Amino acid sequence: MSSKEEFIEIFKEHITREGADALLNYLENKSDFFTAPASARYHGSYAGGLCEHSLNVYHCLVDYLQRSRVQELYGLEYSDETIAIVALLHDVCKVGCYKSGTRNVKDENGRWQSVPTYTFDDPLPYGHGEKSVYIVNGFIRLSREEAMAIRWHMGFSGPEDNRTVGQAMQKYPLAFALATADSEATYFLENEDQ
Repeated sequence: MSSKEEFIEIFKEHITREGADALLNYLENKSDFFTAPASARYHGSYAGGLCEHSLNVYHCLVDYLQRSRVQELYGLEYSDETIAIVALLHDVCKVGCYKSGTRNVKDENGRWQSVPTYTFDDPLPYGHGEKSVYIVNGFIRLSREEAMAIRWHMGFSGPEDNRTVGQAMQKYPLAFALATADSEATYFLENEDQ
């Protein structure tokens, strides 16, 4: 099964609230979600990387929330729909932002060669997490905790004041869980240093 097929299967199985069909239609037919990279030069910097990253975050979040400590001590329990929404859609803000191009690099013999790359050019510079909330909320109604999780999914790696990030994660534990899953997918599964 391709990443696109897996994404659509999870989406259709779990995301059923009003507007979900229109959102999926947008992702499939009116955006580059399934062909876009997840970044210009790091994790998922290849065609289809955004979809693969979203699936990785989904699987990491599902696994994190199944830990007995998370369930019993922290009391974190969310519906399958909420988990699918925040994980699969947290980076919708990246749709339409990456352009294919080339850059020159030296090969092992010191000769310049042209290699494919992506450049980032955001047509709607609305921020990162907040832009994803804005786009998704245009199709389906997010709960406050879902919106906060998507908004703060960058955790402490974003440009925001650390006190604000900490307050958001304390008030909305799903934000911490999603940031943890996003970091795990980015730094371990997708190994940003490669």
